[in-house]
Amino acid sequence: MTKRLIYTVFCGILMGSLSMAQDAKLKKAEDKFEDYAYSNAIDAYEQLVEKGYTDEEIYKNLGDANYQNAQYDAAADWYSRLFKLEGIQVDSDYMYRYAQTLKSMKEYEASDAWMQKFEAAKASDQRAKKFAQNKDYLEQIEAQSGRYDVKTLSINSAQSDFAPSFRGDQLVFSTARDSGFATKRIHQWNNGAFLNLYSASPSESGEYNSSSKLASVLNKKTHESSTAFTKDGTTVYFTRNNSNNGNFSRDDEGVSRLKIYRAKLDGTVWKDIVELPFNGDDYSTAHPTLNADESKLYFASDMVGSLGLSDIFVVDLYEDGSIGVPKNLGNTINTEGRETFPFVTAGNTLYFASDGHPGLGGLDIFATKIDDLDNLFIVNVGKPVNSEQDDFSFIINEETKKGFFASNRSGGMGSDDIYGFTENEEINLVCTTSVSGVVLDQDTGNPLGSAMVAIFNTNNELIAETTSEADGSFMLLGDCRDGNYTVVASKEDYNKGDKMFAVVSGNDTQGVEVVLGKTIKQAPVGTDLIAFLGLKPIYFDLDKADIRPDASRTMTEVIRYMKQFPELKVQVRSHTDAKASDSYNMRLSKRRAKNTVAYLLANGISEARISGEGFGETQLTNDCNTRESCEDERHQENRRSMFVVTN
Repeated sequence: MTKRLIYTVFCGILMGSLSMAQDAKLKKAEDKFEDYAYSNAIDAYEQLVEKGYTDEEIYKNLGDANYQNAQYDAAADWYSRLFKLEGIQVDSDYMYRYAQTLKSMKEYEASDAWMQKFEAAKASDQRAKKFAQNKDYLEQIEAQSGRYDVKTLSINSAQSDFAPSFRGDQLVFSTARDSGFATKRIHQWNNGAFLNLYSASPSESGEYNSSSKLASVLNKKTHESSTAFTKDGTTVYFTRNNSNNGNFSRDDEGVSRLKIYRAKLDGTVWKDIVELPFNGDDYSTAHPTLNADESKLYFASDMVGSLGLSDIFVVDLYEDGSIGVPKNLGNTINTEGRETFPFVTAGNTLYFASDGHPGLGGLDIFATKIDDLDNLFIVNVGKPVNSEQDDFSFIINEETKKGFFASNRSGGMGSDDIYGFTENEEINLVCTTSVSGVVLDQDTGNPLGSAMVAIFNTNNELIAETTSEADGSFMLLGDCRDGNYTVVASKEDYNKGDKMFAVVSGNDTQGVEVVLGKTIKQAPVGTDLIAFLGLKPIYFDLDKADIRPDASRTMTEVIRYMKQFPELKVQVRSHTDAKASDSYNMRLSKRRAKNTVAYLLANGISEARISGEGFGETQLTNDCNTRESCEDERHQENRRSMFVVTN
């Protein structure tokens, strides 16, 4: 074998060995990623990148591993590199996650640009819809901000502390301090650092300065977190990994799913620990909370029927101890993202954490009244409770206005820390939409002031009412519920008018025009129809008896009115000014009356219903009783015909 051949074979073997070694490292990194060992996967992938790997899958997984570990700055960097690869075509969910990471860096304009791309790519996604419906989400969040005073607690550790819950005056929470791991795993259904339950009691000053571990029967070699105690403190619902004799029990994918368990207190000992019947080995249930009368249990899950990575569900708890069938709270609350850590107050307000609703970045805390699940209004609770990082596991005592939540924001002691707060201003959870418009006269198009304006829903229930301004404008605060509504306007001497409009996703409605036609009433005897109908007078030119063109509209309205009341009889009374002699004026007024009557007869009014009389200058409307006493404009006011009702 020649030296060249030996060298070639050696190089081939060497390159093959290097390729196999690199493939092995890539496989090792992928295995760690698939096994949710994100921190280890990040280290392995970054080593490959340092050696020149620029693979699409590496960038995806590095972005996702950092994202799932709430390391959003790093995730943004890897997603940015991913989208810079030539010819890249990745799933739209990467656009969403990239937009989320940009928020956590306060790059909101860039985030919104990527959300618009996500919306274009996946318009049917609830997250895209909610973004499209709330483009001013930052202004909305700012409007809700500043209602809380927030402070850190001394019971926090250098590891992850989160999921506070009330047990009387005690504060029960979950912590990773016993494991020595600070890695954040709480939002994934995975096998992260062991979590245990601790309890803290307030001092005389109300501070929580020390804590102790709960009984070992509740703390096994698994995760324990997210407790919900009954008011009497004798029953607890809590989250634990699927276990067998206190050890992890894994599914076919190697994942130990989370389940909700219940325990009863017998004296000072927790007994009868059982898992709830709706748990499963191939999905997770977690983070239980009870409603005020303890008849319902709310929780998070990725069970069948979930819309996203985790949804909020509710299940009935019956007095005989049996449990109903879980119900998904629907897509007003739940999205394709993460909805988790529910908490229900005595007043039936649901607080939950989500990265699917428009927020500041990471998980934000949201609130909604759940008295009517068909008419929900979701509100971001604002700063300082929410931040650019993950904020979650919010609880509040509505009587004392004090509560707690967890966050991984900067400045804390560990991965996640528990913060205490006082609510200084109650959150507004009543949804209203603005409905504005104008009331107009049907005949003239002029605005109508002092009209009563009301909104009714499809069940004809009154929603709101007001009075139109002098310019006819009105503004009402209506209902947020999707559906058809009707604006009804009314005014004295007018028939009611209405206009239907639709409310979609709580959007405001503008430019509603309600047109009112005058009420048709029979004029009393002795009434001049021109004045009664609010018409312009019929004037004649000087020394003329012809019907002028500008009188045609008034004549038309008089004829229309007489046809609507066929029994009505009218006497035409015509007049002159005082410029000519009395005898001449009398003859001129009779000609004017004759021509006016002829006009009515020619347009369908029967001779039996109309008569005419001239009055010359005997009934002047002003003091122009001589030619010289007034300008012609004032004399014109006397050259007129009237239509006086005679029966």
